Amino acid sequence: MTYEGQSGRPIRTLIVDDDPVARRLHSRYVESVPGFSVTAAVADGQGAVGWVAGGGVDLMLLDIGLPGFSGIEVLHRVRMISRRPISVIVVSSLRDRITVRQALSGQVVGYLVKPFTRAAMVERLERFRTEYAAGPPAELDTFGQGEIDALLQRGPGVTSTGSATDGPVPARLPKGLSEPTLAAVLAALDDGAGHSAAEVARASGASRATVRRYLDHLHRGGAVDVSHRYGGRGRPELLYRIVVS
Repeated sequence: MTYEGQSGRPIRTLIVDDDPVARRLHSRYVESVPGFSVTAAVADGQGAVGWVAGGGVDLMLLDIGLPGFSGIEVLHRVRMISRRPISVIVVSSLRDRITVRQALSGQVVGYLVKPFTRAAMVERLERFRTEYAAGPPAELDTFGQGEIDALLQRGPGVTSTGSATDGPVPARLPKGLSEPTLAAVLAALDDGAGHSAAEVARASGASRATVRRYLDHLHRGGAVDVSHRYGGRGRPELLYRIVVS
């Protein structure tokens, strides 16, 4: 299926994140949604500004904690140099009031709190696609005061649309766990089926021992359920499944 908006072409998306795992994961998410194409994936603010200055970008998925200068600075520079409005969805683990208010003042059209599932990003992109087809970026909806206040008070795993992600993802990670690996584990569980630690390890690229630590963390936080699969001889196999709210 090829999506055609007013411009008759896919929405050209720039991904800005300093973590290579996140860039690959988010690129895969974007490419899976009809109507979007990934123009580039860059690791810092300078690269982001360079791509915007060169044109050919309709939407930017922007992390805030970037090397060099922050995503907030990227927002300000993009608004100054772009010849036409560039839509921005913030994708960040930062959710303190100052950062969120600064992002909202930069006229972003969404704010996804890391970590999140593929379904959460797909839902936000599909909403954006509908808005984009309805009019030029300058006419896209902005946040009302109530939505801004709700966003500032929201816990982790909640999107700017007001809908929760597929499961209650814990806000703070214990020492030794990282958000990119957690996102990869969640992506491996994203089809809603039950998977063993070995299956998640193969899908995520992490070792089985590493995956078990993340699965145990998610289970303790209520983000995944555990069931048993019986078959053959020996102990039953544990299956992990994302909790759907």
